[in-house]
Amino acid sequence: MMTGQEDGPAQECSSPPCSAGDVDPLSMGLNNGGTAVQTIADWRKRERQRLIAARLALPPEERASHAAAITISLDEVIGDVAGKTISTYWPFRGEPDLRPWMQRVSDRGGVCLLPVVVQKAQPLIFRSWKMGEPLGRGVWNIPIPEHGREMTPDIVIAPLVGYDDGCFRLGYGGGFFDRTLASIAKPAMVIGVGYSTQELATIRPQPHDIPMDVIVTEQAVRYR
Repeated sequence: MMTGQEDGPAQECSSPPCSAGDVDPLSMGLNNGGTAVQTIADWRKRERQRLIAARLALPPEERASHAAAITISLDEVIGDVAGKTISTYWPFRGEPDLRPWMQRVSDRGGVCLLPVVVQKAQPLIFRSWKMGEPLGRGVWNIPIPEHGREMTPDIVIAPLVGYDDGCFRLGYGGGFFDRTLASIAKPAMVIGVGYSTQELATIRPQPHDIPMDVIVTEQAVRYR
């Protein structure tokens, strides 16, 4: 997320990591089960399906070009990474691949973390990892550090399924990311990364939704 991992994949299953069930605000117990909230949950599910399909339809070379542009902007937004702990994610389902940038962060004295799902309806934890270190398989078959040190991130980078002008993020529906941000010490910066084609007029934010501080796409940087 945090890998797509931080929210848990949506119900539609694709190539590994396999997807888990959609979890909407109703099943998370965040409201009294009103019809309006169920309608929003249904709308979000449809939008996730549409946006993920569009992301997967991008040619691999175009996704790689977008990822390279995103990492240039990340360097500008974050600045000196030495001594900072930065949570990123393991890419899947067409998300921007930041792994080459993670290597450069490590080379410049930063510490990259990957999110780990401990169990359903619980906050994520973060473990350190750099290229070449062993990986195991976590929940939904997503690679996780085998021996990484558990740490709290200074900066959190989360992949977007969708986003809006208020810097609210549409994730995969599991609620892991919002639950995690609500439970840990406030990071210095929370950054959503994705493609410009994933922008929505609004994600129809709910009380539990936590906005990003910054949205970075291949075309622009947007601050809240």
